[in-house]
Amino acid sequence: MTTGSVRPDGERPWIGASVGRREDPRLLSGNGRFTDDIELPGMLHAQFVRSTVAHAEISGLDLSAVREVPGVVAAFSADDLGLADITARLGRPVSEFVPTGMPVLAREKVRYAGEPLAVVVARDAYAAEDGVEAARVSYESLPPVVSEEQALAPGAPLVHGEASGNTLLDVSMFATEGIDGTFDEAPCVVHVETRTGRQNALPLETRGVVASWDHREEQLLLQTSTQVPHQVRTTAARCLGLDERAVRVVVPDMGGGFGQKCVVGREEIAAGAAALRLGRPVKWVEDRKDALTASFLAREQHYDVRAAFDADGHILGLDAAIVCDMGAYSCYPFTAGIEPLMASAEMPGVYKVPAYRVRARAITTNKAPTAPYRGVSRPQYVMVMERLFERAARELGLEPTEIRRRNLITQFPYTGVNNVTYDPGSYLESLNLCESVLKEEGWYAAKEKASAEGRHVGIGYSCFSERTGYGSAAFAQRKMEVVPGFDISEVRMDTSGALVVTTGTMSHGQSHETTLAQIAADELGLDIGKVRIHQGDTDRITYGWGTFASRSIAIGGSAVRLASGRLGEKLIAIAASVLEVPPEDLELGQGLVRCPADGRTVPYEELADIAYLKSHLLPKDAEPGLTATASFDVLNDGTFSNATHGVVAELHEGTGQVEILRYVCVEDCGVAINPKVVEGQTRGGIAQGIAGALFEQVTYDEQGAPSAVSFMEYKVPTALEIPEVSIHHLETPCAFTETGAKGVGEGGTIGAPAAVLNAVNDALLPTGVELDDTPITPETVVSALEHTR
Repeated sequence: MTTGSVRPDGERPWIGASVGRREDPRLLSGNGRFTDDIELPGMLHAQFVRSTVAHAEISGLDLSAVREVPGVVAAFSADDLGLADITARLGRPVSEFVPTGMPVLAREKVRYAGEPLAVVVARDAYAAEDGVEAARVSYESLPPVVSEEQALAPGAPLVHGEASGNTLLDVSMFATEGIDGTFDEAPCVVHVETRTGRQNALPLETRGVVASWDHREEQLLLQTSTQVPHQVRTTAARCLGLDERAVRVVVPDMGGGFGQKCVVGREEIAAGAAALRLGRPVKWVEDRKDALTASFLAREQHYDVRAAFDADGHILGLDAAIVCDMGAYSCYPFTAGIEPLMASAEMPGVYKVPAYRVRARAITTNKAPTAPYRGVSRPQYVMVMERLFERAARELGLEPTEIRRRNLITQFPYTGVNNVTYDPGSYLESLNLCESVLKEEGWYAAKEKASAEGRHVGIGYSCFSERTGYGSAAFAQRKMEVVPGFDISEVRMDTSGALVVTTGTMSHGQSHETTLAQIAADELGLDIGKVRIHQGDTDRITYGWGTFASRSIAIGGSAVRLASGRLGEKLIAIAASVLEVPPEDLELGQGLVRCPADGRTVPYEELADIAYLKSHLLPKDAEPGLTATASFDVLNDGTFSNATHGVVAELHEGTGQVEILRYVCVEDCGVAINPKVVEGQTRGGIAQGIAGALFEQVTYDEQGAPSAVSFMEYKVPTALEIPEVSIHHLETPCAFTETGAKGVGEGGTIGAPAAVLNAVNDALLPTGVELDDTPITPETVVSALEHTR
């Protein structure tokens, strides 16, 4: 069953139509198939013995009692499995970057509470948990490093002996000549220092894997919940010492990822090793406690930034120092440089910054390692930039929107001081529209009325761009040893005229089965019901980099369109032979090749019949079959979506609660393949951005124990805390993608924290309190107000 299989007009284009999600009937009827739904004959269940301390030498690991637990089949330590480490690298000198290996199971030393030490395999999950409880681990405690201050203190204990000063990355970039003089002579210099809380991406479906050995294919099958199946295959093969052909990764339906699953985890490789040893399938599904405490986390960053302005509010220079707490290990393949390199390269954002200097560092601490999380540093540096403009506006007596107008990029293409070229966008137009919506709805008047009544209501904005469709050139600039970028698509038509399309991207909720089908159907003039998308199988898809950084439509969709176009050329070539007319006289549409001159048509099914079953009728140079393949890569600086978010918030002084009264988003993602999907992506992203602004944070005690071990401690917003979001679309088509589309997956999360923080500070303005850190909890607000009093 499919939905939205026929457009009302029966014609092209499908692109731009709000087609119903083709995934929904399966998922909503309970017919989805997630990792934990997989059951195989003789399957065993795995759980992990995890460190109970944050930093220690392992003086003893006794698994003998584990093996005596009823139902336990085996227990393996690092020495038992002998697996190679997972090591992410950058092509930078050791003075800039220090690679650190992450063992699949800890050997000799543990570096965070929750680090896996051993894997217990049993007949069911309950027995595996009992086996974990029977493990005996003894430690020689080492002083834990749980904060930036501790990590960088002289003589601090080292998380990794090779990482001097607990620093994994230290780069200084874009030091514009004469920038010190710019600050010395500027009539207005403002300063913002901000810290953002550590967060969990919190996908609804936790991580998991079912590992089994296929004797017929002589192949290890990993059915796992991952955004990057090919990277899991490559890493698993190398850790296990197998040919890459001998590992197949298949991704079932996936209940979210948000970046937490776009890196390679240790547990899926350990489960694969156990399956190989035992000759039986092994399933591991992460429980919620481990997901909260021992999975990949994100976000904990510290910015210390100055901006110089002239008397008219034009920015003259930006001077930034960035420290990102990356936890105990570099994630693979992006490394610990993922967040600081992103921030330093793109911080100027939508503004015309003429002078720029930045130092960015990644430090290692005794906390769970970090992975990219929706937005990857952009929510943080956008928040800093927007705070700088708010502060400068007050000092110069300008309206917050006016100072932004004077500094927004309006002439395109624009090459910034950060050596990034921005393609055309609607930076100024989105700000103007967002402000006009709030004014027309009466929120400025409502704010004045609230002030007269002694209530605290504020309005805040954030303007930003989202670099999407990162190609290999952009990742190569970071000097990554593993350079993501391209995507490959194969399009194959069968004798019934139905189409199978493969993609190297990986949906974890983004509606790829719908939007990529729209692209293929549009290009070939097919009914969308005739198109089937295949993803997440390393044996069926040549190679792909998965889904992250809003790349799926921009890059994956471009590959799909190119491949579909090539297949269309084959259809036309066969039809030209059948109709005895030149190919240039024919066109595709409604499942037919048509000759407009005389009205004759040939259905795709008839052409496919010739291609497969009557190949003797093919044109002389044509090969049998109807298959086409294409790759796509963005070789320039990529493309930039943009948006402005506007927030109206009320702060309740007595309780410190922040209530969002109105949320307006004006977004421009180029050509929207499916506007309904764009709005869903935007609303979901905004919800996660609000969560980071007001609620979510993982903290650690002085011994390195995480505070959030359940949802009782980790505060996740519900539907009651997330406001209705009004979304307005602008469209600046992209010249660098095949569809004119730009990415949209992360924009909601990027803009929300800054807009919420600015609204809160606008509400607090009469009190003299100003906040720069997130999350803005009630306790934070009440404490700040009491301190001011």
